[in-house]
Amino acid sequence: MPRDRYTTVPVRTDYIKPGEGLWKIVEMAGELVIDGDFLVVSETPISVAQGNLIDESEFEASRTAIILADLWSKYIWGHILGPIFGIKERTLRNLRNLPPEARNHKEVVLRYYGLKHALKPASEAGIDLSNVPATYVSLLPENPEGAAKSIAEGILSKFGVDVTVVVIDTDATYRILGRYFTSLPTAAPGIISDTGFLGYIAGRFSRKKWPTPLASSRPANTEVLLEVASVAEEYHERHSSRKTVYDMASELGCEPETVTVEMLSSLDHVPAVIVRPPTEVRDP
Repeated sequence: MPRDRYTTVPVRTDYIKPGEGLWKIVEMAGELVIDGDFLVVSETPISVAQGNLIDESEFEASRTAIILADLWSKYIWGHILGPIFGIKERTLRNLRNLPPEARNHKEVVLRYYGLKHALKPASEAGIDLSNVPATYVSLLPENPEGAAKSIAEGILSKFGVDVTVVVIDTDATYRILGRYFTSLPTAAPGIISDTGFLGYIAGRFSRKKWPTPLASSRPANTEVLLEVASVAEEYHERHSSRKTVYDMASELGCEPETVTVEMLSSLDHVPAVIVRPPTEVRDP
């Protein structure tokens, strides 16, 4: 279906604090959704709500992590492989200017997800540095399918509206020879996941990519999930300039490691987007 046939409605909340739970998304989305909608929720607010955070300052970088940050990502990818594989100029700039704290970040990736994810130059294993305070990062949500079902059930119970909740990550899903795959450790059924660095490299040769659906509250066609994920992501691209941790820090006028929960609470947050199909195809 052409993407312009969908209607998008942002779900705005104040900052979802660590360990706060998913009730804010249920409350704010429940007032706006109608039967048959897709509620597309970003993975970071779910992880934060679950308290699934790690303080990277508590980790001491190993020799492997130092090599990955200082040589592999900063120089080899920032100056050689990145331009060859057509990485965005914004990402290249960030790689070439990686701060020393990137060593600790690589150590976290190594410990929680292993070398095959740490070899990615950036956005490793879906770990998110933005919309979290200080030196914390959010890991991928625990049981994203359970979170999706919990939100959908909460909306149905309180508001009597039946929606399909889709949890997505901005890291890409690619397609080669009719197969969908992502480097992320997990993804919705129909998408090969946990391919790590090799999947990332293979994805450089894919003609098309989508944000990755991590889970859906009910079984759904893979192509439909990819389509609604893309519609939601396009909304964020059009309406937000906060694409990296550096953008967030710039908006707040501080360094990334000094961001506080109070600062984050002062920003506008859209943790979810309602993607509404035309009436004739609204039954998921």
